[in-house]
Amino acid sequence: MKKKFLTSFCLVFLLISGLKAQSQQGQQIFDGIAAIVGDEIVLISDINALITSYAFQNKIDITRQPELYQRLGEEFLQRLIDQKLLLIKADEDTIRVDDDRVEASLNQQIDYMIQQAGSENKLEQYYSAPIFKIKNDLRKEIQNQMRIGMLREKKFMGINISRKEVEDFYHNYQDSLPGMKASVDISHILMQITPSEESVKAAYNKISEIQEKLKNGEDFAGLARQYSEDPGSARNGGELGFVSRGTLVKEYEETAFAMEEGEISDIVQTQFGFHIIQLIERQGERINTRHILIQLKPTEQDEERVIQKLKNIHENIINTDSTFSQMALKYSDDPNVEKDQGHLGEFEEGGFQIKEFEKAVSSLQEGEISQPFKTDFGYHIVRLNDRKEARPLSLKSDWEQIEQWALQQKREKEFEKWLAEIREEVPVVVKIEL
Repeated sequence: MKKKFLTSFCLVFLLISGLKAQSQQGQQIFDGIAAIVGDEIVLISDINALITSYAFQNKIDITRQPELYQRLGEEFLQRLIDQKLLLIKADEDTIRVDDDRVEASLNQQIDYMIQQAGSENKLEQYYSAPIFKIKNDLRKEIQNQMRIGMLREKKFMGINISRKEVEDFYHNYQDSLPGMKASVDISHILMQITPSEESVKAAYNKISEIQEKLKNGEDFAGLARQYSEDPGSARNGGELGFVSRGTLVKEYEETAFAMEEGEISDIVQTQFGFHIIQLIERQGERINTRHILIQLKPTEQDEERVIQKLKNIHENIINTDSTFSQMALKYSDDPNVEKDQGHLGEFEEGGFQIKEFEKAVSSLQEGEISQPFKTDFGYHIVRLNDRKEARPLSLKSDWEQIEQWALQQKREKEFEKWLAEIREEVPVVVKIEL
């Protein structure tokens, strides 16, 4: 049997204390003490909160899976006990975290949770708690995890590894180590499909008519539901939910952050089309807005024009001294083209998030350029710069990666040994049977 390696003790999870969860019979579990760790307690609601968060993140109905519910309860109880043990040690070492780091992480996680739920209101409904309660409990958990991370770093980051230990690790786990997958190195030229003047004029006229309705006192949310062409927000009256600065496209964000609460903007153009924006609420560097979007919709003739332009660029590279990177700098709409000259880098075969790239690259030989193909970003041509076949790891070629894994395992073993000592040192009493 292959030996296991790189076991990890992961305490990164959401703890939203006091939130309601359902038992396997569908009844609410009343709160109580699950365990006593030194002078600290673990509540049943803490365990339920983790199960609720797990179900939310994995989009499952935990009430229909009693065996999973029980297994998660046992696992999360042990995690919470270990967390309490580590926080006791963090208190002894007077480890504190920076409040700004906590708030930045909190805002990022709350934004993600709202996006997953669909709206702030839906998130509150799911957890049966107001947003301020969700934030307060999540803030405390983030503080705890950061303190534990700092404690681990303080205790174990000074551990180093010898060359012999790396070699022994490689020989012991060679059969279990993931090999280097086949990969390709590619560059691309992107051309976005821009609408004709007639399409722009038609969209502007439509948003202008909506603007007149707003000036005449009609309800913004109602007009958004009726006319907005943003399918993700139209059903919510155009509301986007709270987002942090740097999340939205530049033109939208600059306008929205300059507004007063309740104010309605003039017409704003972005890459998505024409918007009218209303600022609902501001919380420091986070805002909640609603908008009405009328998209700029290119015609079939606009698409044909872009395809033909890319074909001409393709022919130009083949038949002249022009290089792919020169043509990318001149024509590509990729915002990073000034830095990378169209070079996208190396990708594992089968690992493309945009599957159209995988299909385009699959039949290319090194140095060949694809025909134009379409993605959500526009039309592309792609050049295959290099193709590497799959191969097993070797000490000669992959020393740094193997050394990193070996060091990680060594530190993990030392951590587990230290945690076992803490379990012997601090009394733990489990009060429930799962």
